[in-house]
Amino acid sequence: MSRRITTTQYQSALPAKQIDTYFDKVIKYIPADIVGAWVAVNGLIKGADITEVSKNIVLWTAFVIGIVITALWTHKQTQEPKKVTAITQIVISTGAFIVWVYASGGPFTTAHLYNPTYGSILLIFYSLIVALINPTEG
Repeated sequence: MSRRITTTQYQSALPAKQIDTYFDKVIKYIPADIVGAWVAVNGLIKGADITEVSKNIVLWTAFVIGIVITALWTHKQTQEPKKVTAITQIVISTGAFIVWVYASGGPFTTAHLYNPTYGSILLIFYSLIVALINPTEG
């Protein structure tokens, strides 16, 4: 199964690709593999025997690296022959990573930018709303 979201279906002699449903888009927009890696990295950093200042620097650095990896990984996973780059899906998936990190606290707790209630609400609404977006790169 391709991670690329399918929004159009053409007639062909080949087996047709099914158009992705709302729930398919939720799954394809959320970079679960990257979020899982973040949870592991976050736990390792917070449990490390280093100063709080060092933890903050490492957390923020890992977060920025996670953003870059999410964009690159989504680009790779959505590539299909003879199709343009899935920019919409890359942007939404990268945004999903940022929202998941914020919802879990991550480095935002160190800058006093974190509120668990707001993070949870943002995560719920982001996850539900982005699936309503149909990428134009089809």
